[in-house]
Amino acid sequence: MAKEYANPEVLVSTAWVAEHHADPNVRVIESDEDVLLYQMGHVPGAVKIDWHTDLQDQVVRDYIDKRRFAELCSSKGISNDTTVVFYGDKNNWWACYAFWVFKLYGHKDCRLMNGGRKRWEADGRAWSREPEPNYPRTSYVAGDPDLSIRAFQPEVLKHQQKGRPLVDVRSPGEYTGELLHMADYPQEGALRGGHIPGACNVPWSRSVNDDGTFKSPKELEKLYAGEAGLKRRAPVIAYCRIGERSSHTWFVLQYLLGFPKVKNYDGSWTEWGNTVGVPIEKGPGPKTTDLAASKSPETAESTS
Repeated sequence: MAKEYANPEVLVSTAWVAEHHADPNVRVIESDEDVLLYQMGHVPGAVKIDWHTDLQDQVVRDYIDKRRFAELCSSKGISNDTTVVFYGDKNNWWACYAFWVFKLYGHKDCRLMNGGRKRWEADGRAWSREPEPNYPRTSYVAGDPDLSIRAFQPEVLKHQQKGRPLVDVRSPGEYTGELLHMADYPQEGALRGGHIPGACNVPWSRSVNDDGTFKSPKELEKLYAGEAGLKRRAPVIAYCRIGERSSHTWFVLQYLLGFPKVKNYDGSWTEWGNTVGVPIEKGPGPKTTDLAASKSPETAESTS
């Protein structure tokens, strides 16, 4: 029998979503990088969560607080016991980000539609162009932020100084310092290029297949434990540029491979690359996975 993911229940197929999207105990949530995709077509019954306006505080560089998170869930018809299923564009890049924020505030039953919009389209499933559903309000109660899955800069610095594992999930060009941002994307404020000293580089896109679904447990184990040398029991911190790509890798490490101590450093390079007094390193690092195998679906995926 092929080895299963550590937590196979967190991944659901497009067939499962097609069967359960109208279940009152299930809420399907679309979260995309391209915020216009939802109105062009979405899974029937799905609600939209905009990563920028719904999940981010518009004044403080931080997430919305637990009161506003509770209000967001209540307004979308989500109860504390609702099964929430996330999906989106770019191989579920931002869907994982939303998943991580929901876990930050303690939502219990979070799942991901394997393959996202890309797989839904490939499977020939119908899109809805109806306006976003208006579900009955709930009385959601959010928990305090779970800091076991979030890292702040002082902790990252101590982690780095102790030689503990860090995984930089950005593109090879960003990691080596040749680029300050992804190719074809706008600059987001980093003054210095490079990576946190000692961090290995495993571009997030290496964890997915061409159809947007996740690679097998064996392939993921080979990538992260074999090539990158990450140890299952060691505390791991993942980072990227603003925390979105690293939330995807956090999901892979924690839920698919079962690493018990994984944190997402959402301040990431936009914060680290601008901070006075913290160390950086340029060029290839000590553990750099096969750069030739790295793809960049950040810009390769179509509107599906």
